[in-house]
Amino acid sequence: MEISLLLSMAGFALAMSISPGPVNLVALGAGARYGFLASLRHVVGATLGFILLLLLMGLGLGGALSRWPLVAGVLHWGGVLFLCYLAWQLLVDSGRVEGVDGVPPAFWYGALMQWLNPKAWLAASMGMGA
Repeated sequence: MEISLLLSMAGFALAMSISPGPVNLVALGAGARYGFLASLRHVVGATLGFILLLLLMGLGLGGALSRWPLVAGVLHWGGVLFLCYLAWQLLVDSGRVEGVDGVPPAFWYGALMQWLNPKAWLAASMGMGA
């Protein structure tokens, strides 16, 4: 494999992983509110959820979704609703970090977020296309 291809793929992966998105915002908020170790479950879940999404896209999930537009529509609108829910949570949040109430996001929450994240679907389909 050429070095220029590896560098371009690494640059793409870096840009997609650090750019703002719902998973990164939740990870940032959980880290600020609950600390590094408590938020690590969410980050590991999100990472493994994306790896599974990328693997399944490579095995033909994109083609299957084009054959079943109803399933693709459910995923699309599920992602829209989830992003609206996250936007609402950001809107009503006070922004203070002093009090730690509630529980940090769980492993499965991070994995599910990737499957409802339009940015993750875009990155997985573009990554497989490359």
